[in-house]
Amino acid sequence: MSRQLRVEFPGAIYHVTNRGNRDEAIFRDDTDRERFLQTLGDACGKTGWQVHAYCLMPSHFHLVIETPQPNLVVGIKWFLGTYTARFNRRHRLSGHLFGGRYRALPVAGAGGYLRRVCDYVHLNPARAQLVSPQAPLRAYAWTSLPAYLARPEDRPAWLRGDRLLEECGLRHNSPAGRRALEQRLEDLRAPDSETDFTPIRRGWFFGDEPFRLELLSRMEPRLGRHSGAEVQALAENKAVRVVAEELQRLGMQADDLERIAKGDERKLRIALRLRAETTMTLAWIARRLHMGVPTHLSHLLYWHGRPKPRRPRTVAQRPTHSVRPPETVVIEAEPFNPAFD
Repeated sequence: MSRQLRVEFPGAIYHVTNRGNRDEAIFRDDTDRERFLQTLGDACGKTGWQVHAYCLMPSHFHLVIETPQPNLVVGIKWFLGTYTARFNRRHRLSGHLFGGRYRALPVAGAGGYLRRVCDYVHLNPARAQLVSPQAPLRAYAWTSLPAYLARPEDRPAWLRGDRLLEECGLRHNSPAGRRALEQRLEDLRAPDSETDFTPIRRGWFFGDEPFRLELLSRMEPRLGRHSGAEVQALAENKAVRVVAEELQRLGMQADDLERIAKGDERKLRIALRLRAETTMTLAWIARRLHMGVPTHLSHLLYWHGRPKPRRPRTVAQRPTHSVRPPETVVIEAEPFNPAFD
């Protein structure tokens, strides 16, 4: 089975989630939740992590963490293993508490992406209807929102509140700024809010195009048995580079591919290199190079370098000579004479 590729680098930000085994509860009471946050604080002390947001749900958790050092994997291993041991010891259990591998979504540190992923985390209780529509979001005690609304000196040392507030255009020491943060989240909670969180739930990264290219450059040397989205992105990124290199070598622009013939020899040579050096499909290559339908491209690739098929020789027909039809002799019959009867 494919696995998500872990990309680690200094200053990386991740949205980390994990669920209980068989989707069972990972917290039985508030004491478990307090121990989870205590363990998170211990992990931050060991690794130097900075937490930007968190949310504890009955069967899973959400964390937005920044890693000044590239130590996500070792830190998460210690954190989840330690909390599982503490949970099992308290409840006299054994075995796995979490099911499967955790998900770590890389998040761009600029462009408002950190703010949006923190919004997603803080709005989770409302989406899961753990907070009534009439109650404020801060009524759910197990997110980082109540800590953001508190004074800075009352927040956990491992919760970095200044960066999110600055991205929202607020001063972290200002009571008015904290009230503005709460109001902003309440507005996003409204049913008519058009905020789209689909890239956070389903994507393999959350950021802009330069951030995607940066991740791909870090991932390519470590490509192995990993998830299809990342592998496809790596392959496409390499194919785009190949096309750009060939166009530069030929002194052409990308727009020229639309103007020249579908079966042009220059296009065919680019297609041959793409087939040799990448895993892109015929459909992708035909679309990128404007070479028509994939079957036409397949035909061109098949016959490239092969001798053209000779047309089968047909048996020559013998020349036909015109034969004059025999002359017809017409004998005129004499009129009937009854005298001879």
